[in-house]
Amino acid sequence: MSSPLTGLVPHPIVQAPMAGGVSVPQLAAAVSEAGGLGFLAAGYKTADGMYQEIKQLRGLTSRPFGVNVLMPQPEYAESGAVEVYAHQLAGEAAWYETELGDPDSGRDDGYDAKLAVLLDNPVPVVSFHFGVPGREVIDSLRRAGTLTLVTATTAEEARAVEQAGADAVIAQGVEAGGHQGTHRDVPDSDGSGTGLLALIAQIRETVGIPVVAAGGIMRGSQIAAVLAAGASAAQLGTAFLATPESGAAAVHKQALTDPLFVRTALTRAFSGRPARGLVNRFLREHGPYAPPAYPEIHHLTSPLRKAAAKAGDAQGMALWAGQGHRLARELPAGRLVEVLAGELADARTALSAGGDAR
Repeated sequence: MSSPLTGLVPHPIVQAPMAGGVSVPQLAAAVSEAGGLGFLAAGYKTADGMYQEIKQLRGLTSRPFGVNVLMPQPEYAESGAVEVYAHQLAGEAAWYETELGDPDSGRDDGYDAKLAVLLDNPVPVVSFHFGVPGREVIDSLRRAGTLTLVTATTAEEARAVEQAGADAVIAQGVEAGGHQGTHRDVPDSDGSGTGLLALIAQIRETVGIPVVAAGGIMRGSQIAAVLAAGASAAQLGTAFLATPESGAAAVHKQALTDPLFVRTALTRAFSGRPARGLVNRFLREHGPYAPPAYPEIHHLTSPLRKAAAKAGDAQGMALWAGQGHRLARELPAGRLVEVLAGELADARTALSAGGDAR
């Protein structure tokens, strides 16, 4: 189960790159300093904004870290559906005393400019979400000394990742919080994702590259389980969202363990792409009507989400969270890595002795 990725860090623990201001340099640095692999999220930032965060992170740690990049998306043909959804959200805009965003604010998230920065100023690891970069991109990053990871939600997607030459595939189970990293957005497949352990097995039988497991992992015993299933490392997002170093809004952190939020669901309500979050008023009221238009819906709802966060209104925010959210612990990020590593060691010892691996 060893791989170039696990050779970078003492613990097989990867902090998921959570876009929207959550995966800030302080969080990534704390994770890397504790022996995990911290990650910055370049999504929804400018290329210069990404570069400035990389500089800041390098000032906080000399240890390896990663940067996540979102792949450009195909154009959505049904602009009328976006207009209808905007009309439905007019009441939300009035309630939060803000304007709706411009759905045509950009499709590629500055992809080419970000790649140029990452090639001029190489980082140890780069991961990609929402698709597979061309082999020429992977090869260029490899020549720069960068390891590459790409998210896959099916064995077929994992095969495409391997064919592109990536160093490892991130197997994202349906339990994962935030956006599903499907390579193509197929509305007919909504809700049909595969659970993580089954996905690891399917991908391991399909490709030969290392697998990083992601989705609902909150405890060291779960890390032990995915490693036993054939993964080389585990990627955790929601577990780190509650840490003090996380850039998530306080109301978002509190909602993870608030009895008011009892379940999660996949929704297109906030971005137009399936993403798992805590079920709140906005998700219930608008999720059934959101068109499969990403990033148009993301841009459209951005001012609403920011206004709700500013008002401390959890019912109007995108409360991204995985299915294990009730297991969140308010520990400093570095301490959380240490606790997870200790739990992993205990689980491995118990398993080898045939005992209780809880």
